[in-house]
Amino acid sequence: MSADEEAAAENKGLLHALLAPREQMDPVSFFGRAGALVLLIAWSWFLFGYDYRTAEINASFFHNIMLPIHEAGHVLFMPFGEFLAILGGSLFQLALPFGIGIAFILKHRDNFGAALCLWWTGASLLDLSPYVYDALHPQMLLLGGHTGEDGPHDWIYLLDAFGRLEHAQGWGAFAHALGGVIMLAGMVWGAVVLKKQRQALA
Repeated sequence: MSADEEAAAENKGLLHALLAPREQMDPVSFFGRAGALVLLIAWSWFLFGYDYRTAEINASFFHNIMLPIHEAGHVLFMPFGEFLAILGGSLFQLALPFGIGIAFILKHRDNFGAALCLWWTGASLLDLSPYVYDALHPQMLLLGGHTGEDGPHDWIYLLDAFGRLEHAQGWGAFAHALGGVIMLAGMVWGAVVLKKQRQALA
């Protein structure tokens, strides 16, 4: 077998492993998961529809969940210096759901749970996109009751550090679009796993 054939076989094996359903699941749990996926699809429509240019998502229930996680990231990364302390809020907001998803795969062999965590990662990026977009002309009211013009703003600092501040709105739009793609990937992954799970119940 050639190196290309071996790589293709490994990729096929990995894809099969990521799409595999749970070995055992009762019908109540299955239909509960199916219902949760339907609700998630409906919720995604609303989340993606929020205007990132005016930070509409900040008034949502989802943002209220993500805000404490974001602030916890600042605290966790504070021992590693100013740059990582500021980056830590956004980084932890993305890394937490992604890490939980990996744990679902490795510890629980639960690909549906991992798919929901991938959706959560995408939604977290969607939640960050207005913050990134706002960095060029700060209008968003931050936690301290001020805008970035009057006080600290994570993404003004981060983008300015890389000399990309003038492109903040483009990066914000990109984060919004990429978040939507990741959410969609999570939902499709979850649907495929559930389809295979349904066949296993039959």
